[in-house]
Amino acid sequence: MMSSELVLPLIALLLAGAGAGFAGGLFGIGGGFVVVPALVLLLPLIGTEAEQVTHIAVGTSLATIIFTSIRSVRSHAARGAVDAGVLKTWAPWVVLGTGLGTMIADRISSETLALIFGLGVLGFAVHFLTPRIREQATVQPMPGGAARIGLAGGLGLLSALLGIGGGTITTVVMTLHGASIHRAIGTASGMGAIIALPATIGFMIIGFDEPDLPWGSVGFVNLPAAAAIIATSVLLAPLGVAAAHRLSPKLLRMVFGLYLVVVGVTMIFSK
Repeated sequence: MMSSELVLPLIALLLAGAGAGFAGGLFGIGGGFVVVPALVLLLPLIGTEAEQVTHIAVGTSLATIIFTSIRSVRSHAARGAVDAGVLKTWAPWVVLGTGLGTMIADRISSETLALIFGLGVLGFAVHFLTPRIREQATVQPMPGGAARIGLAGGLGLLSALLGIGGGTITTVVMTLHGASIHRAIGTASGMGAIIALPATIGFMIIGFDEPDLPWGSVGFVNLPAAAAIIATSVLLAPLGVAAAHRLSPKLLRMVFGLYLVVVGVTMIFSK
């Protein structure tokens, strides 16, 4: 029989998975901005050492993103809202950036990075919440060459460090270059698996020799926690997709902009 001490964490993990799945489908994100804060609060309840909490939260979040992303992108693809060309041309550089981010994950302080990322996300929110500025911007084709390498590599690096699927940055870049909000979100949903699979393996490797990991952990990935989150995230992801396609582009832009504000403020005050 399940211990009463584990019932509350399990319920919380299932709820976090549901929120991550719905947000993943709605906004094309992996759900890391929901999962990581939840795990930071819940992991100590299952015996995680304080100095390991952040790394296990990030690694476990990345593991859940693999499944949430695949579920979301399949639902978006069924509605013709995925640009496979962007995923194919960005994937190699995203994977390289993810590898670099994983290697430095346990050597860099996250406080400054979280602050910079939070401020950057708030800047992105301006793009979605100020239509006059957006409409006056000159639409350019999607970047290629060195610009693509830099953007895709940076996307992978930041996503690995923060335990996210990179959907926010992908959506912003695509809409800045003329893609519809629905197509940008659909494509961004597929970026999560490209980032999360190598990053998850990396977090397993870098945490493999860590002592006193909580039960069920493979390196910095806690499999029971990941399984609980995945169980509800894959169920709710299609509902988020359906909600996204029912909203008008104008309303979806506004909702996404407000979401970015919440994410930015959360990141700034998370440390």
